[in-house]
Amino acid sequence: MIQFGPSGNSASFYAQGYKHSEQSAVFVKNMGLDCFEYSFGRGVNMSDAKASSIGAAFQANAVEISVHAPYYINFANTEDENAEKSYNYVLESGRALKRMGGKRCVFHSATQGKLDRESAVRLTEDRLKRLRDRIYEAGLNDLYFCPETMGKIAQIGTLEEVVNFCKIDTIYVPAIDFGHINAREQGSLKKTEDFRARLEYMIAELGYDRVKHFHVHFSKIQYSTKGEVRHLTMEDCQYGPEFLPLAEALVALKLEPYIVSESAGTQAEDALLMKEIYASVLGKRV
Repeated sequence: MIQFGPSGNSASFYAQGYKHSEQSAVFVKNMGLDCFEYSFGRGVNMSDAKASSIGAAFQANAVEISVHAPYYINFANTEDENAEKSYNYVLESGRALKRMGGKRCVFHSATQGKLDRESAVRLTEDRLKRLRDRIYEAGLNDLYFCPETMGKIAQIGTLEEVVNFCKIDTIYVPAIDFGHINAREQGSLKKTEDFRARLEYMIAELGYDRVKHFHVHFSKIQYSTKGEVRHLTMEDCQYGPEFLPLAEALVALKLEPYIVSESAGTQAEDALLMKEIYASVLGKRV
């Protein structure tokens, strides 16, 4: 079943007097949304008791929770010591996620740095194979770990790179940020066919069953020649992408992903807007 929700708390969450992460579950449910992504962007600094408390709140409200691992991860770093930190960031995120009762951990794979692109991608793939082994060793292989498509040209995370990383093991599920793809490809996503081509590529490479419930980040993003600059809201008219053509492609291909809004400050409201757009497209299909 397709799900919609925000990444983190929107401005309206705090405006309504909410403060704690446990309250995010009630807020999201009351808005008519289905899921929520908790960000460990600055590090996994959460006690076991807090993770369990958050998980209990989300389970009580039947809202699914996912997490985003720290932003510092870079599996293309040539220093083994720094790579070790990246392994730990993902594993710590996975452990917290499991205590929360969630199933999906999104992470950034790497930055190219001083390496040429081919070498950086090859090193990242080798490290993700080792990460897979550590995930199994840690007993976290009942979770999904989602390498994300990235918005800056210098980052590792084109659609093709992410799909190839996911071929390593079934614990890897693609996290496709369509705003990032649009930004790094300078506004490439305009028509339904543009989205459908990417989705059909994923299905051809990974199979329908693995793609059916893939992970999605969506927001409009300002970009420059170097790719992503900043996240915007759905009200922006200058930069894309628009959600309607993606909704049409998802319905046509019978895909039901977990869709997270990363709009700047209005992520809950924009998640609801996307849910309504999807419902209208589905209604026309029916």
